[in-house]
Amino acid sequence: MRRAALRLCALGKGQLTPGRGLTQGPQNPKKQGIFHIHEACSPIHVNHVRDKLREIVGASTNWRDHVKAMEERKLLHSFLAKSQDELPPRRMKDSYIEVLLPLGSEPELREKYLTVQNTVRFGRILEDLDSLGDMCKKSLSPEQDIKFSGHVSWVGKTSMEVKMQMFQLHGDEFCPVLDATFVMVARDSENKGPAFVNPLILESPEEEELFRQGELNKGRRIAFSSTSLLKMAPSAEERTTIHEMFLSTLDPKTISFRSRVLPPNAVWMENSKLKSLEICHPQERNIFNRIFGGFLMRKAYELGWATACSFGGSRPFVVAVDDIMFQKPVEVGSLLFLSSQVCFTQNNYIQVRVHSEVASLQEKEHTTTNVFHFTFMSEKEVPLVFPKTYGESMLYLDGQRHFNSMSGPATVRKDYLWNPRNTTFVEN
Repeated sequence: MRRAALRLCALGKGQLTPGRGLTQGPQNPKKQGIFHIHEACSPIHVNHVRDKLREIVGASTNWRDHVKAMEERKLLHSFLAKSQDELPPRRMKDSYIEVLLPLGSEPELREKYLTVQNTVRFGRILEDLDSLGDMCKKSLSPEQDIKFSGHVSWVGKTSMEVKMQMFQLHGDEFCPVLDATFVMVARDSENKGPAFVNPLILESPEEEELFRQGELNKGRRIAFSSTSLLKMAPSAEERTTIHEMFLSTLDPKTISFRSRVLPPNAVWMENSKLKSLEICHPQERNIFNRIFGGFLMRKAYELGWATACSFGGSRPFVVAVDDIMFQKPVEVGSLLFLSSQVCFTQNNYIQVRVHSEVASLQEKEHTTTNVFHFTFMSEKEVPLVFPKTYGESMLYLDGQRHFNSMSGPATVRKDYLWNPRNTTFVEN
């Protein structure tokens, strides 16, 4: 099973309403209308999740065994179903699982999750969510236990959607903090082609609604991909936005398209970059001997956070993590290049894009593996970013689209047009 996409949404007040997301509201499950599955099961300790996965898959913990293990997996081809009809149906509750992160009772574990501001490292939370399947400004306490739960909520022929929730202990009860949606793609025993997944039995109106939401999410992913700026030209409205931004940067003292000056309280997009390099050691491998996706997400998030912090001049808070598409697995031994850039801002919100690419030690060619989109909120208003080139203009529009997708419901789009007269964004 390979992860294809991830989306996170906050369960807090005063933040962006998660468009294309799933839930937001007061921290009371009954008032939220969130569907909960309650099964009698003991939570797994967070440190034992990978061991449980290895047990299910039959993977070795010894790196030296990986070549032999891949050869043995070829023998499993004969056991693969030839169609989905050959697989027994499953219920949502069959996949339900709970995992406990005991920060309150295990000081040594707490140290791993602690930030310098005495809050919880969100990058570590991304890693834990990834092992299983928008953060609000209110920080997580590093001294209270955290619980994760998740279950399959939608299936296609070869893919499935997994709903995850994170809770933190307040008093005597766990209160919801975060929602995440994973799209997982089933692969064959050698990870060379697709495999069928079990069909899903829907046992209640709530489960039917979750399944319907999964169908809508699938349609949204297809629609969003088909209108990508890598495939289609910007809309007329977007072209007007870029042109007006360009005109507002022309030097009034000269009559030249090449003489550019920044408006007040603005930064050139090219000056908002940070980069990092990681060597992908076997320590960070997953049970299939590729680099663990949670490790990639943590590194990308931390670089994105540093970029937002450097740009805004104050501590940023993550508001949303837009779809993370895993386009290519990262092999152990690769060089991982991460490039982060602020591509859109509005008021005190910062949209950061992190581009991930790898190069093997034998080949110098770089290949894109992931593109991450993070929405941060700064403690104060931040400068506007201005593109200089056409490529940067496309990054700006792409960042604007991702920001807008998080600031309104799925059926309603908000467009923020550039007004050169007062250097503010005007909401249509």
